[in-house]
Amino acid sequence: MDVSYLTDGLNDFQRAAVSAPEQNMLVLAGAGSGKTRVLTHRIAWLMQEKNIPTYGILAVTFTNKAAKEMRGRIADICPFQIGGMWIGTFHGIAHRLLRLHYQQANLPEQFQIIDSDDQLKMVKRIIKTLNLDDKFYPAKELQWYINDKKDEGLRAKHIDAGYSLQEKQRLQVYQAYEEACQLAGLVDFAELLLRAHELLLNNEALLKHYQDRFKHVLVDEFQDTNKLQYAWLNLLTDSNNFLTIVGDDDQSIYGWRGADVENIQRFLKEKNNPVTVRLEQNYRSTGHILNASNQLIQNNSNRLGKVLWTSGEDGEPIAIYSAFNDYDETRYVTSQIKAWEREGNKLCDCAILYRSNAQSRLFETEFMNNQIPFHIYGGQRFFDRLEIKDSMAYLRLMNNHQDDAAFERIVNKPKRKIGNTTLDKIRFCAREQGYTMWQAAVYLLENKQLSAGARSSLNGFIELVSRFKSETSELPLFQMVDHIISHSGLKAMFQAEKGEKSRTRIENLQELVSAAQQFKVPEEEQEMDELTAFLAYAALESGDNQADEFEDAVQLMTMHSAKGLEFSQVFMVGVEEGMFPGQRSTEDETRLAEERRLCYVGMTRAMKKLTICHAESRRLYGQEKFHSPSRFIAELPEKDIHFVRKKTQVKRMQPAPLPSTFKSESQDVLGFQLGQQVKHVKFGEGTIIAQEGSGENSRLQVHFSDVGSKWLMTAYARLEVIPVTNQDTLFSH
Repeated sequence: MDVSYLTDGLNDFQRAAVSAPEQNMLVLAGAGSGKTRVLTHRIAWLMQEKNIPTYGILAVTFTNKAAKEMRGRIADICPFQIGGMWIGTFHGIAHRLLRLHYQQANLPEQFQIIDSDDQLKMVKRIIKTLNLDDKFYPAKELQWYINDKKDEGLRAKHIDAGYSLQEKQRLQVYQAYEEACQLAGLVDFAELLLRAHELLLNNEALLKHYQDRFKHVLVDEFQDTNKLQYAWLNLLTDSNNFLTIVGDDDQSIYGWRGADVENIQRFLKEKNNPVTVRLEQNYRSTGHILNASNQLIQNNSNRLGKVLWTSGEDGEPIAIYSAFNDYDETRYVTSQIKAWEREGNKLCDCAILYRSNAQSRLFETEFMNNQIPFHIYGGQRFFDRLEIKDSMAYLRLMNNHQDDAAFERIVNKPKRKIGNTTLDKIRFCAREQGYTMWQAAVYLLENKQLSAGARSSLNGFIELVSRFKSETSELPLFQMVDHIISHSGLKAMFQAEKGEKSRTRIENLQELVSAAQQFKVPEEEQEMDELTAFLAYAALESGDNQADEFEDAVQLMTMHSAKGLEFSQVFMVGVEEGMFPGQRSTEDETRLAEERRLCYVGMTRAMKKLTICHAESRRLYGQEKFHSPSRFIAELPEKDIHFVRKKTQVKRMQPAPLPSTFKSESQDVLGFQLGQQVKHVKFGEGTIIAQEGSGENSRLQVHFSDVGSKWLMTAYARLEVIPVTNQDTLFSH
């Protein structure tokens, strides 16, 4: 078979990666270098040139969107069916393994996946049953602790608390949480990976089966893998099979959630004779953007090293805008976006990147005032919405009565007079007897250990959920979902809310029914019943932080969210010392290196035009902060940047000047002059003591008697001049 079409149109290095012999390989792929194309063509090459069957390939990604795109691209270039190929996220592949081998994994057949929200509620319940003070042991912190230990491959029994009381209490919560999940047949996201690793580690025959089956394992975004993911991949490819990793150490930006950039170095040291292919030709950005990005990242040490280049144009230099304050920064970016739109460009081709979510507020306000459509990327996903999670909880509890997280969520929703006192009794009984909450509820009912009212309400709930099982057993999935929504009382409860929120919730419930109607059990999950497969799909979709497709609106997002995306015009805002890099990062070389990589990622999102903004002052958390420009700006080469407005020299008054001095040294700024007394609606009366800029971009420094000195934008401060009879007396003291 002629497979030349798989390498036609590729550059020399892409071709080398696609057509390499069967071996362990690192594809060090720079931003915008066509790595997805290389990965998909490599898989097609292995099947068509090396005759590797579809079931002999495992491809792992980090998001459902990336997995779907990869499957679609391979299907487009392969002339035969690829149904037997395993393509999915780490969590998706782990889930599939656990479903196939649930008994060896010590799980019930109908085990359920819980999301972060349900996990947090379970941790809160355990803190309460253990009588721990949640001020000293916050649930969120303990949730992070549990997930972090799991990501390291550590169970509670593996950890030595030493003499630390706090560590002992944390371990007690971790152990109780493990027991509660095991009893209820619940698996959180970190548990999916840990248990899948343990499944292979503890079952030699099963491990050998998958090592023999998967001749090639290929992993995208390898720099984002954590310790456990690396261990799992290393275990799976520790025989006569091969691991291909595609990644970029310069784009490792998730250290805060366990990603370990050192995994690439470990692969090169630990795998048998790995080869490295560098993809350095960039097909996204202009020359100026790439030159500046290269020079920035060279300030990091211990890199594998690569230099991005383009055969295209240099384009416009990177614009550096020095704003007076965050309001000025917002107005400047808005004016540039308006100009972009007037030139006939799409708004969705513009992105504003910031270091923290809090920075979006001013832009949201300004865009609403100017009627500019915008989209907050990474917003709440469909399966994360309250009404959807409530509906799914009913389905989960119907499918698995032992699901504690689902039980707690809906036992009193809609309200059915099951109060906290009753719930506390159920929790206590579950803890004492080693029961799930459903089992504890049945036990309390049978032994009449509740008040008559509570007994009636709780019995009604138990009977309702039990009845759902028989009422819906013969129904197709979408009718089952519709039945549950209507007969649980959820639909009536949300209808009673009235207004736009009610209408939106009802529409979302209708959309859930549609989603169930369109759902098809994936070929690789045919062993599951339809409801279990749908519940797993919803849980894994909820855990995927990739946002929806763009509408024609300006895209606002954190720099972390921007990874993997590209835009014609990019604005990076708040690029100041103390903001980016943050204060803590400046004191830690490892953190600073990751912040620099994050800046590199932000810059390389831009295709044609990149603007970097910093502000001299910024209001943060109720306080005015004064920042200098980020060191990252100073690290950019002068030949590739252009200062839109350099930091201006502030004109300040000398003590006790004469009236004539005011007139000769000060310029008239929108009707205001140095030395004038003015009144501000919030700060009261004050005196203009400094000024800079001109026209709409000018600002004044005013010394107020009550609050001290403030810098104000002249055009927006709404200052009122106070008539003075004798200006000579203004600064006599």
